[in-house]
Amino acid sequence: MLNEVKGLNEECGVFGVWGAKNANYLTYLGLHSLQHRGQEGAGIVTNDNGKLNSYRNLGLLTQVFYKPSLLESLKGDSAIGHVRYSTAGSNKIENVQPLLFDFTDQQFALAHNGNLTNALTLKKELEQKGDIFKSSSDSEVLMHLIRHSDKPTEIERIKESLNQIKGGFAYLMLTPDSLILALDSHGFRPLSIGRLPEGGYVVASETCALDAVEAEFIRDIKPGELTIINDEGITVDAWTTDTKMAICSMEYIYFARPDSNILGINVHTARKHMGKILAREQPVDADIVVGVPNSSLSAASGYAEGIDLPYEMGLIKNQYMGREFIQPSQELREKAVRQKLAAVKGVVDGKRVVLVDDSIVRGTTCAFIVKLLKDAGATEVHLRIASPQFKYPSFYGIDIQDRKELIAAHKSNEEMRQQFGADSLEFLSQEGLIEAIGLKYDAPYSGLDLSYFNGDYPTPLYDYEKNLSEDF
Repeated sequence: MLNEVKGLNEECGVFGVWGAKNANYLTYLGLHSLQHRGQEGAGIVTNDNGKLNSYRNLGLLTQVFYKPSLLESLKGDSAIGHVRYSTAGSNKIENVQPLLFDFTDQQFALAHNGNLTNALTLKKELEQKGDIFKSSSDSEVLMHLIRHSDKPTEIERIKESLNQIKGGFAYLMLTPDSLILALDSHGFRPLSIGRLPEGGYVVASETCALDAVEAEFIRDIKPGELTIINDEGITVDAWTTDTKMAICSMEYIYFARPDSNILGINVHTARKHMGKILAREQPVDADIVVGVPNSSLSAASGYAEGIDLPYEMGLIKNQYMGREFIQPSQELREKAVRQKLAAVKGVVDGKRVVLVDDSIVRGTTCAFIVKLLKDAGATEVHLRIASPQFKYPSFYGIDIQDRKELIAAHKSNEEMRQQFGADSLEFLSQEGLIEAIGLKYDAPYSGLDLSYFNGDYPTPLYDYEKNLSEDF
């Protein structure tokens, strides 16, 4: 469903370049392809012959770099960039990344996608030692740990620090002589490396950003890896060997762009399979299938093929509207949705409609969409959701961290159906989701994190344990 409708917001997007002319422009193009992962702030740090330079600000990428001179001032052949959605830390400029640290002996920049589950505990411990934090986000914790380490080399200091943080993270770290990548021990967040045609390397949260700069995909970063890119090439190391794949299933269901590949699986193809299997598991007598733009269209086309019904464009999205979840209240988000979605009366009038959506989180505006179709003349609206019931919060990089927010955590399917005004409501099974995505890792759920649906978290939750309260 529309992310602004659900109130479910992405993690962040990171992009890095090493050894390429116009690293600033390449990073800008890469971040533009990742804009769907964060719209609250953006920034770039470049490496100009060992001198790190930074510019960051609140807003969309085009708003941050609204003057060409801002981007042109960031010279160098290496860079890291970040587009932000605040899963931890309020939306203020101090939290916009990449974070650049100017020490007396070194400069160091980092960009982080994910969420640390023990950041609060670590920050308290560090503050008791006299550390002062420049931001309220959890991303800065790693830098403080690195500076406290007394290991003899920088890589060893980074490894020791990574072993102290818990949760989900994909870190890009830029120093005067290296681009360093680190992925958490479960691979919650995707991260890929590509090679540019003219030489040099790029790193991105999604492969669609590699495509944007015409980089050839080389490999996905694996859980627990510490990868160093410098003028000598790529060195793959590890900060831990205690790993178990559990990539975020919502990347396939909703977050990632359809043209991205995650661990060798095309996102559009996975979503289409979700729709086909949903049709097999939950068929319904109807006339047409309609998807909620834009993230549900792949699943809707799969459902239509699976049940042999026409796939129609029964809902239209106003492409010139902004991302409504930026609005400060749910009421304003819902008002904005009314301007963003319209039903096509000539398509749905007199029809029994299967409305396919990718997920239901808060469910606050599902009733509006069902009503929209019925007001346009649909005789029946059957909701089919191409993922299981979202019953448990996320703590690895998505902004749903309280069970009270999740409608499926405290309402049955029938109660939700009545609230939405739908004629029926059914969800994809967990087994169907695993089959549709098609990962084959020797790990629980074939390497997927399904904790949103079953509460089986791959790691201890540390500071967030209290958020799992059953009291509503």
